[in-house]
Amino acid sequence: MPEPVQHLVTVGGAEVHVREWGAGNGPTVLAWHGLARNGADFAPLADRLCDRFRVLAVDAPGRGLSAWAVDPAADYGFAAYEAVADGVLDRFAVGELHWIGTSMGGTLGIRLAAGRLAGRIRRLVVNDIGPEVPQAAIDRILAYVGDPPSFASVREFEAWLRRVYAPYGRLPDAQWRAMALASLRRRDDGLVTVHYDPAIVRQFVDSPDDYTVWEQWEAVRCPILVLRGAQSDLLTPAICAAMMARNARARLHEVPGCGHAPALNVPEQTEPVREFLEAE
Repeated sequence: MPEPVQHLVTVGGAEVHVREWGAGNGPTVLAWHGLARNGADFAPLADRLCDRFRVLAVDAPGRGLSAWAVDPAADYGFAAYEAVADGVLDRFAVGELHWIGTSMGGTLGIRLAAGRLAGRIRRLVVNDIGPEVPQAAIDRILAYVGDPPSFASVREFEAWLRRVYAPYGRLPDAQWRAMALASLRRRDDGLVTVHYDPAIVRQFVDSPDDYTVWEQWEAVRCPILVLRGAQSDLLTPAICAAMMARNARARLHEVPGCGHAPALNVPEQTEPVREFLEAE
């Protein structure tokens, strides 16, 4: 798997970490991760795409190596994330692009494709999220995101990560280890904990309507590929059916053997994405 070029760029006065694969290629893919994840998640997919596409994977503010928010109420919401995405595209001189978003990144992509990046996003991949999120799924996610535990060793942290992210589906041991190493930081007392700022969950309090985007979904004009984990509790069959009915540009690919969200790490998940992006 090729190593990415690591960039640290300043957007809106804050440091943002961006991984780049396939530098110099023509079409650009911008990949945005889920709520408590970071851009390292896209390494297996980038490996499959980087022979043809330039892939940029962003660590959202408060995650990975990007700066934590000065004002969580303002900086951990989609209005701020949209500005960061726009700023990253400016820094990398990107005009038109494809967008791949997992969970939170999928909602962000819907908002951008219908709003400030309308006409620039050529193809949109939405990985296991819809224009609304069931409260039960939100409660499940917040139970582990808002109060992250700490561990005495990286091995203990990896075991916890495997339990929490079991719905991702089949990951080989090497990918679990890589995920763990990209998902941790050491506290001042030496214990291991998660990479992100726990205050990212403020989005659900300070911007409670951020994830309700039916109007934007209906306004997206580019082709859309929706991926759904067959056992997902976040993108339910009912929401998925409504998405297909309310935007004729969307098509669905259901991924067996996983819930929320497909990890985009094995051929049965990466190949539909590549085929969709190459179908212009």
